[in-house]
Amino acid sequence: MDRPTAHTTSTVSYHTADIDGVKVFYREAGPQDAPAVLLLHGFPTSSHMFRELIPRLAGRYRVIAPDYPGYGQSDQPPLESFAYSFDNLAAIVDKLTVKLCLARFAIYVQDYGAPVGYRLAHAHPERISAIVVQNGNAYDEGLDNAFWAPIKDYWKDKSEANAARLRPLVQLEATRWQYSAGFRDPERNVSPDAWMMDQAYLDRPGNGAIQLELLYSYGTNPPRYPGWQEYFRQHRPPMLIVWGKNDRIFPAAGATPYLRDLPDAELHLLDTGHFALEEDGEEIARLMCDFLDRKVSR
Repeated sequence: MDRPTAHTTSTVSYHTADIDGVKVFYREAGPQDAPAVLLLHGFPTSSHMFRELIPRLAGRYRVIAPDYPGYGQSDQPPLESFAYSFDNLAAIVDKLTVKLCLARFAIYVQDYGAPVGYRLAHAHPERISAIVVQNGNAYDEGLDNAFWAPIKDYWKDKSEANAARLRPLVQLEATRWQYSAGFRDPERNVSPDAWMMDQAYLDRPGNGAIQLELLYSYGTNPPRYPGWQEYFRQHRPPMLIVWGKNDRIFPAAGATPYLRDLPDAELHLLDTGHFALEEDGEEIARLMCDFLDRKVSR
């Protein structure tokens, strides 16, 4: 079957789904019968980070990009009534894929999207057709830098003193830094709307406490790395790695270890930073379309 051209299917639509009483927002584009691609965002952003990638993929694929609870346009239930953990975020996304009848799909994982997506892949390997990794970690080497030191202290001791060291991570200066550090030319290539929108969501009442809880929950991810690595070795998912090599949070040291377990993975280190789509979105889309065309059959 011929694949549709981009101009006929690139319109993005916006939806919400009720998942266990929580409104989960998602963007969708592309033909319903095309191979599915699930885009999983990082911190502190939302599906907004995929605003330009989605139309570039939608001519060939059914593309879905959700916001996790507490992010973007999804509900922000209070801490008292919702578990802000990576286990629960993955469970919510898993239930969304079932509701949307995604029996098999590729995943794009970035930052927080990696522990969410790898939980799905580990639990349901038969459902994952391919993986695209963009600055998302599954190896200890990727967490061995100064950025993570105060976060690791918080994992060991969830004290107010250690929490106070992390609160600046949800303030505007840190959000802007994530969109500028390691980029070739952030003033020309990165829209300030991106970090200002992220910051508007972070500044909602109660959201700072939610982010602290998820920073604490991130400590549950490294103990899972051996299991995820075993999944890679056993199930051999096709993998494309497109990594901003100048990232100060997830440096390139976290990209190359994937090749130990998936020697056929395709690795591209890009001369950009953490949110590589902002500066190299066109190149990433080109690499993704070429990769998915070869690895994901209709």
